[in-house]
Amino acid sequence: MRVLKLSKKDEKKLYDVLNKFGEVWAPVPKGSRYVYDKIEKKEDLVSYNEFVRTILPIKKFLMPQDFNILNLSPSKFETPKVDIPTRVIVGVPPCEIHALNILDKFYTTDFVDNYYMERREKVIIIGKSSLPDEYLFSHKTNTSIVEEGYDLFFIDLGDYYLVWVGSEKGDDIVRLGSDIFSEDVPVDVAHDFVAYREKRRKAFTKHIDLEGVTDLMELMYDADFWDEFGEKCLSCGQCTMVCPTCTCFNVIDELELNKDEGHRRRYWDSCMFKDYSLVAGQHNFRESRAERLKLWYTHKLKAFIGHFGSPSCVGCGRCIITCPVEINVETVVEKLKG
Repeated sequence: MRVLKLSKKDEKKLYDVLNKFGEVWAPVPKGSRYVYDKIEKKEDLVSYNEFVRTILPIKKFLMPQDFNILNLSPSKFETPKVDIPTRVIVGVPPCEIHALNILDKFYTTDFVDNYYMERREKVIIIGKSSLPDEYLFSHKTNTSIVEEGYDLFFIDLGDYYLVWVGSEKGDDIVRLGSDIFSEDVPVDVAHDFVAYREKRRKAFTKHIDLEGVTDLMELMYDADFWDEFGEKCLSCGQCTMVCPTCTCFNVIDELELNKDEGHRRRYWDSCMFKDYSLVAGQHNFRESRAERLKLWYTHKLKAFIGHFGSPSCVGCGRCIITCPVEINVETVVEKLKG
């Protein structure tokens, strides 16, 4: 893996290089929050020193919230032709790159999801490390440092960025931008790098004790607090929509009014919705909100580990910020630990 340097005085030139590979997307302010949006000119490509948490994670690029997968008619059905642009996503934090690695496992392990893969191949990831805010707890989920899943990764060391090259695409970007990427890395870079890592480690303030939680999910599965949370839960599904590792979807056939034609659409779904587990005969496996909450947190903190070897929570803090009734990883762990 190559390590290069990008001087901050050349930072604005980076846009012109990335734009040759595809559309450039990056976090931009939207009210008090951030969203991933398309960058049309280099002046709008802003590098933030603080941790930037977008409302929706990068999974929105890899699996759209709603898209057509089939055109239907009495005589035939056909797969619609979709032009998927190459997107260069800049400023992706380590925890979200870990989420991307989790999605890669999920969509390719037991069965390959071609809708995901054709979009995954059109995404270039430019990661960036930053100091945590008061909601980030990725140091507790072992996702605060990333070693794979990116094409380039930037670490701010003052007057310059340390740039890690993580893929062939990343190497292509470096070659095209040879006038701004330099192999002249300072001799004391190791000292600066260690100092930055230590500063970042000490900056974490959200400490959620996840030790033993996997076993506690089993031991406390019938605890009374799940009913307490069930009474509070609004079944709005916001927690699942903003979670970077949630993958639930539904498929529905829609017919055109007064026509024999229609479409088969795939869209995001949520295990928090009452009709998610509804089957024929109006039987519902998880009709109560408490049961749906247990399903979600068991999947995040326990079941995913058994299948893929790691939890599917990356400590991004979105559930803490988003849930209007304060049901999140932090409050669930507090109840599990008494």
